Amino acid sequence: MAKGLSDALPEDSIDVSVGAVADVSGSSYNNAPIGMFDSGVGGLTVARTVVDQLPHESIIYIGDTANAPYGDKPLEQVRQCAAAVADELVDRGCKMIVVACNSASAAFIDYAREHYDIPVVEVILPAVRRATAATRNGKVGVIGTAATVESGAYARTFEKHAGEGVEVYQQACPLFVPFVERGITTGRQILGITENYLESLKDADVDTVVLGCTHYPLLSGVVQLVMGDNVTLVSSAEETAKTVYRLLSESGQLADTDPQRSVRLSFESTGDPARFASLATRFLGPAITSVSHIPEILR
Repeated sequence: MAKGLSDALPEDSIDVSVGAVADVSGSSYNNAPIGMFDSGVGGLTVARTVVDQLPHESIIYIGDTANAPYGDKPLEQVRQCAAAVADELVDRGCKMIVVACNSASAAFIDYAREHYDIPVVEVILPAVRRATAATRNGKVGVIGTAATVESGAYARTFEKHAGEGVEVYQQACPLFVPFVERGITTGRQILGITENYLESLKDADVDTVVLGCTHYPLLSGVVQLVMGDNVTLVSSAEETAKTVYRLLSESGQLADTDPQRSVRLSFESTGDPARFASLATRFLGPAITSVSHIPEILR
């Protein structure tokens, strides 16, 4: 049985220092870190699930908070920001890149698969596959940032992998990310906003809703309340972590399970590391006591 997050991490903190990455000198490529990034802390929902499922993997997580949020930027600008962070992770010797952001996945994944020799995992396709399998009436709702919805990435991916058997109804929810980052995930205000956003999905009688932003799992309670217990919620974070495990397992690149080997988790920010650490506790659970700062990553 895989250990949970509480087993993989210290009980009350994650001590992260400059250059705190997996030491792969003299070890196999399997023990190289997984590189993950988002425009901020939302992708930590993916990181948390990966740590739960793969407790022996080392991770470098970069929050590009200097350029956050990606969700309200033109797709080309998002692609440039994402490429700069991905280049950094490749330079660090990561064995895989996880684009832990729906907006970046929509803007960046085609470019990434053409430019990098290591596997690049995004968050859209895993969620689409799960939603396609879960829906009973063929009506799926997708909620996300304006950039994700306007990109049409989910609609195209559903069309490619589900065909005409699934009708997709999309809804941009631009206020969700600011509320989550302020720590507001319950209460009358967020309930009213959620009811307003999801009205069209309820009218469409969707039976499955994709949480198409890595911040949104923290709002799953209020979304479920508004949509009803008969509606299945699909978390892109959970499905992406399953894809990471599957790809590493199939390629024989899972990290060694030797309990004597050090597993390192590095959390870094292009913006204010103190603010990143404060926000990150809402996503990762344990307090992050130290976050490295990466200046001028956007080249």
